[in-house]
Amino acid sequence: MTKQITIEIVEHMSFVMAKKLLEFNEPIPDFSTCSKSVLESCLATPFQTFGGRFLYRGLLEKASILFYLMIKNHPFENGNKRIAITTLLVFLFLNNMWLKVNIDEFYKFTIWIASSLPLVKDATIAAIEKFLKKYAQEIDIHI
Repeated sequence: MTKQITIEIVEHMSFVMAKKLLEFNEPIPDFSTCSKSVLESCLATPFQTFGGRFLYRGLLEKASILFYLMIKNHPFENGNKRIAITTLLVFLFLNNMWLKVNIDEFYKFTIWIASSLPLVKDATIAAIEKFLKKYAQEIDIHI
């Protein structure tokens, strides 16, 4: 069964990231500036069901829509791409997976998603899933 990521986990991650990134020109704002309803939607969507069946089946489908929504729905005033990357990595880790990918390639891919048009949402999500299939590896950690 796929483990869900919670608002509390995202809040902790954003706090840790903000603490580490305050030296830069674009710090991550305090978590209180987050749109909690937008964030809740981003976190819940991968687990939506219709007629008793998940709309997004399997870990990588869930991870793909989660990553897309965290980038495109802008639950934070700033730092959405950075928090989306971290959220994706933590979600995968909670489910015994990790990405083995060059950080520059990962960041460029994230920028590409952010600049994608809403018209190609389904194709973009499919590209994310393909990316994850290429770089995701199972890890032997049980949480």
